[in-house]
Amino acid sequence: MDLDTGNTAWILVSAALVMLMTPALGFFYAGLVGKRNALSTLLHSFFVLCLVSVQFVLWGYTLAFGPSQGGLIGGLDWAGLAGVGPEPNPDYAPGVPHLAYMAFQMMFAVITPALITGAFAERVSFKAFILFTLLWSTVVYAPIAHWVWGVGGWLRVFGAIDFAGGTVVHISSGVSALVAALVIGRRLARTEPHDATMTVLGAGLLWFGWFGFNAGSALAANGLAANAFVVTNTAAAMGALTWLTVSWIHRGRPSALGAALGAVAGLVAITPAAGFVTVPASIVIGLGAGTVCYLATLLRPRLRIDDALDVWAVHGIGGTWGAAATGLFASVAVNGAGVNGLFAGNPDLLVKQLVAIGATWLYAGVMTAVIVKIIQLTVGLRVREDDEVLGLDRSQHGEIAYQHD
Repeated sequence: MDLDTGNTAWILVSAALVMLMTPALGFFYAGLVGKRNALSTLLHSFFVLCLVSVQFVLWGYTLAFGPSQGGLIGGLDWAGLAGVGPEPNPDYAPGVPHLAYMAFQMMFAVITPALITGAFAERVSFKAFILFTLLWSTVVYAPIAHWVWGVGGWLRVFGAIDFAGGTVVHISSGVSALVAALVIGRRLARTEPHDATMTVLGAGLLWFGWFGFNAGSALAANGLAANAFVVTNTAAAMGALTWLTVSWIHRGRPSALGAALGAVAGLVAITPAAGFVTVPASIVIGLGAGTVCYLATLLRPRLRIDDALDVWAVHGIGGTWGAAATGLFASVAVNGAGVNGLFAGNPDLLVKQLVAIGATWLYAGVMTAVIVKIIQLTVGLRVREDDEVLGLDRSQHGEIAYQHD
């Protein structure tokens, strides 16, 4: 099979854009925590980039995309990237080196567990965080990625669609964040965001990288990539406008952090739909994300679950809305290889999307609870109370983000 150099270049650039999203997430999260935990929060994202990059090469990729074992998980045929080389694989990104496709998917596998770290910020030991990341990436992420994107995966065969990770990335991480926060318990004391400018910078860099996330998922430099690019930008903008407006009405002031969170919520929601919906539909999706994700943040004090950085509200709820909205707005006029949704006369797709949503919620939630309890019973989860009061920067790493505390 001949290589398409243009498509190959686009996939490699997109992989680099998605890679940038993980350190960008570090900035986004670090600004939202207290300054005594800023460096440890940044390190979570940076370390996940290092750890999962190796894990994915050794066994993560083959479990997610290797030859299907009953539609549930990939086999070990490609462990250590055996057989994954410069030649294209006809099942994944024809005309593009198999290694390039792997690299692109690796960056998705990297950022997904990094998203969860926002739920247990400021209180989990670094040792527990490392073990959690390895187990979760292997036991939760890889199977769900195979179900949805792997050839022979049961949700792919069933007919559910997810263009760039609404279920695989955002529902899985958001639901897991909620469960992890519930098991780990509340912080001793809530801290206020110490650097809103850092969070807004992180949001802007996430937005930039998300063009690789969504437009890159077209796996070609073509019109579908252009559509994904435009709907991604539109939904992000609408999400930001909506969150800021709704929170302004509710709280009486327009919030810079609200605009940043709303943009991310819009990006999350458009992710599963980006290659299947029109630009007008992306406005509705962004509007819905800005509204429902903001409302979900209001549940945190009522639920008394300390999801520190609202990962569930933004990613779990945003991903759920986006996956369902794909079932509403998908159109073959946008993507001839896709399928029509409810508003194009096919209610069956919405049913399939709801099944995929339910399966992802259930599996991610149950398996995360098991993983967190195992860690709790073995190496332990939380730092000591005096270490939490001191801050994780000093107590876990012996370093500080700022010279003046």
